[in-house]
Amino acid sequence: MYFFLSMLATSETVYTLVIIPRMLASLITPNQPISLPGCTTQMFFFVTLAINNCFLLTVMGYDRYVAICNPLRYTVIMSKRACIQLMCAAFGIGLAMAAIQVTSIFTLPFCHRVVGHFFCDILPVMKLSCIDTTVNEIINFVVSLFVILVPMGLVFISYVLIISTILKIASAEGRKKTFATCASHLTVVIIHYGCASIAYLKPKSDNSVEQDLLLSVTYTIITPLLNPVVYSLRNKEVKDALHRAVGRNIS
Repeated sequence: MYFFLSMLATSETVYTLVIIPRMLASLITPNQPISLPGCTTQMFFFVTLAINNCFLLTVMGYDRYVAICNPLRYTVIMSKRACIQLMCAAFGIGLAMAAIQVTSIFTLPFCHRVVGHFFCDILPVMKLSCIDTTVNEIINFVVSLFVILVPMGLVFISYVLIISTILKIASAEGRKKTFATCASHLTVVIIHYGCASIAYLKPKSDNSVEQDLLLSVTYTIITPLLNPVVYSLRNKEVKDALHRAVGRNIS
């Protein structure tokens, strides 16, 4: 779990670095231009890392499933080699999907030059095209379905099996402690997939600039900011250290 947490933290750090510095520069100096190669690069890394995060959360759900449902075989199933292979698979899917989406968008002819967003997201850039983008919208929707619904489905199956195993535990205290090991991951999954589903699976007619900007701020800034807090506050050592620090300040 800590291996995957470190990978998720690294991925989300780079993910925010792709967007936030440029966003802050645009806030300080409005109407600052971005080159076409710069926009392409930003979108490629954003999509790669966003999809990588989706599948890393799925892998972490599988890790919890193995730890709770097959505890005696955990070290065999989740070996170092298996962990690295799962991490590489998540990153590989991100790279492949990003290549498909970025290629389909940046082969379009662009007539407009102003992106109505604070970074080069898929739909705002697509709106700059001179021609009909129905095919590109279908590609984007199919990719979004795959990278959101498939991980969500796998996580759901993992938690159905986890909950069925937890309910077989005789003591209430045992059930509580076992479920507590999943609470942080489940919280992050709900926030992450919830925002992604609303942003990329909602009907086109429901799109508005204000809603898109608000959702983008949520899943590019707020969610990565909340994840370390959620996981840290579930850690007993971190909570004890926080209590000591707060107590010292009060006294």
